[in-house]
Amino acid sequence: MAYRIVSALDLVDDAALIAAYRERHAAGAVWPEIVRDIRDRGYRDMEIWQVADRLVMIAEVEDDFPAPRTLPSSPRSPSGNRRWTATSGPSIRPARNGWPWRGSSRSGTSRATRLDRSCSG
Repeated sequence: MAYRIVSALDLVDDAALIAAYRERHAAGAVWPEIVRDIRDRGYRDMEIWQVADRLVMIAEVEDDFPAPRTLPSSPRSPSGNRRWTATSGPSIRPARNGWPWRGSSRSGTSRATRLDRSCSG
């Protein structure tokens, strides 16, 4: 059984840096070792949505998430992660704890607002 997590990241409010970030993260542009690392950490699926200079990640993760890992800036982190983080760094607004993605908590839910495919019209 898997579950979903939602995290947010703030980008630097600069159109050129945001465009560069989007280009580096486009489908097929992410380095294979980064995709492999993401999966190894327990992510099954991931979508990233953008609203102005904020990114929102919705991810489906394994029950035992998070799998043991190190922050990309850690000396123990694979060199590919450190290099990837360095390429994205100029676009990302600095975070207080060193990890730019901030976790979130659910503030509400309503099944009544979900679309039902069996409904006609």
